[in-house]
Amino acid sequence: MVAEVVFHSILPPVQSAVFLVRPSAAAFGRSSPLLLCLRLRPARRRAPAGALRSLASMSPESPLFRDVCASAVTAGVALGLLRFWEELAKRGVFEQKLNRKLVHISIGLAFMLFWPLFSSGSQAPYLAALAPGINAIRMLLMGLGIWRNDAMVKSISRNGDYRELLKGPLYYACTITLATSVFWRTSPIGIAAICNLCAGDGVADIVGRRFGRHKLPYNPNKSFAGSLAMVFAGFIASVGYMHYYHSFGFVNESWDMALRFFFVSLAAAFVESLPISSELDDNLTVPFTSLLFSGLVF
Repeated sequence: MVAEVVFHSILPPVQSAVFLVRPSAAAFGRSSPLLLCLRLRPARRRAPAGALRSLASMSPESPLFRDVCASAVTAGVALGLLRFWEELAKRGVFEQKLNRKLVHISIGLAFMLFWPLFSSGSQAPYLAALAPGINAIRMLLMGLGIWRNDAMVKSISRNGDYRELLKGPLYYACTITLATSVFWRTSPIGIAAICNLCAGDGVADIVGRRFGRHKLPYNPNKSFAGSLAMVFAGFIASVGYMHYYHSFGFVNESWDMALRFFFVSLAAAFVESLPISSELDDNLTVPFTSLLFSGLVF
């Protein structure tokens, strides 16, 4: 006959203790002591549900992990490109104003190339906007004189004055941050705003300085060549990114959308050519016009 005595809740690691008292050998005609067996069962500790969810969200297969990695890659490329133009500015490879406009054109357009790396999760646009957002903070700190970086100031300012960073460069970074986090890659509005700001306004200045002999009748500071270059540069960049994002399934390309991009670029170039552009920075008026007009036509 087997008797079981069960003890519960002795220690936290132990769920139960079972003593098995087996009959002595005397019961079978032999004399021997009782055999006592103690069986201990260790408790199974469960990880908190929150910790498991956190680990699962950062697994290589999770959208969050993918977006964090994509954000790091994008920020690294943007920083590397800025350092590249800084080195060229130090060495005087290009004239300062030309170097500034090359930075203006390349940073935003290169940044948009990496948008397909991100997932379709709701956190993706905000993690993508992290890189230009950090750059906006850098512009603010350098413009206030809190952080000194003479090479960067020289590469992105007109006259090498660090206070200029509180205007055009800061507007530029804030525009890209806004367009990325709010409109993202599935909206033609964000595409139009960044392409007209980067390609349109940047190419307009380069072409206008070189071939802008014939000035506009209502603004002697602007030329026909510069304004036309802005229209077509902004339009071509917008259509190029429309096709690029269409290949990933983000937007549906069409001739109708291309025509609307043209009207947005035309409106942005017209506002940029007005005398008001001498009072307000182009990096503010061009994206504002693009966002406003895009909201009307798209």
